[in-house]
Amino acid sequence: MTRTPFILRPAEPRDCADLHRLIGALAEYEKLAHLVESTPEALRGALFGPRPSCEAVMAERGGSAVGFALFFTTFSTFLCRPGLYLEDVFVEPEHRGAGIGKALLRHLAALAVERECGRFEWRVLDWNAPSIRFYQSLGAEVLPEWQLVRMTRPQFLALSGQGTD
Repeated sequence: MTRTPFILRPAEPRDCADLHRLIGALAEYEKLAHLVESTPEALRGALFGPRPSCEAVMAERGGSAVGFALFFTTFSTFLCRPGLYLEDVFVEPEHRGAGIGKALLRHLAALAVERECGRFEWRVLDWNAPSIRFYQSLGAEVLPEWQLVRMTRPQFLALSGQGTD
């Protein structure tokens, strides 16, 4: 692999198509492509609309988008401090091993320090042993006792008493 340098930068509206392409590649890798409903336009609203719900950092190499980290702010009632939650991080397979993933996580860790966060958290699929080893090599702890609890739109519409769309 050549050692072509890479850069990290905050996502801009012009990145939404590339970000969407990378999200699709992540979904393929995770065998979850059937769940992708996003569009570049929806990403634009989520990232840059009147009430942004997330942020993203883009990794570029040779002038092309090759990776990203998408994250948002959480809050810990126990710490009474904000947290940074990494929703997704992805580097195209042909660009792995160049330090891009580590640089993305290091960048977010620095952001968490700057924003005085009490936690920097994310999830990893239990079958993704290479990622688990990578995260642990950076000092992250995998917490097996915490289980993800999820309601999708039909379930929370029903719970709210508002039926279905």
